[in-house]
Amino acid sequence: MYHKNIKLFLFAALNVLAIWQFTESEIGNGIFLIVLSLIFILLYFKNEFIILAFFKLRKQDFEGAKKWLAYIKNPQAALVRKQQGYFEYLHGLMLSQTNITQAEKHFKKAVELGLSMDTDLAIAKLNLAGVAMTRRRKLEATNLLNEAKKLDKQGLLKDQIKLMKEQMKKI
Repeated sequence: MYHKNIKLFLFAALNVLAIWQFTESEIGNGIFLIVLSLIFILLYFKNEFIILAFFKLRKQDFEGAKKWLAYIKNPQAALVRKQQGYFEYLHGLMLSQTNITQAEKHFKKAVELGLSMDTDLAIAKLNLAGVAMTRRRKLEATNLLNEAKKLDKQGLLKDQIKLMKEQMKKI
């Protein structure tokens, strides 16, 4: 796993090399180097291991996702802030199946760091509401459910939110 600044350095170095190729009238080489440098910018903003972990989670392969996330040794150095949020979010999703206490810590950290998509933030808050509900913190769970409902603009979580509100009435 490379430090995020190494990716920026490689981008800059390839662009300098591309400019040199343009001055030497090697237009094809220059274009190739610019396209190659764009890969490093893409990997700066979208971490390859997080993308691979998302692919594994789509197939419900939690062990495979854990394996890919394990390649990220130091998330603060290797990832930008939003990627750190998704790193914590993915850990929270995987731990929500086994250890709800640790999952709560990861979801809170993910919400604090921020997530790019409102649906992901809604899922994180919905999971936090479920944890609060199991711990008999009804007010906190109600607030989190309302926030999740506001964030769920496509209505993907409407049924889950409705089910949790019905369960909260029993508490």
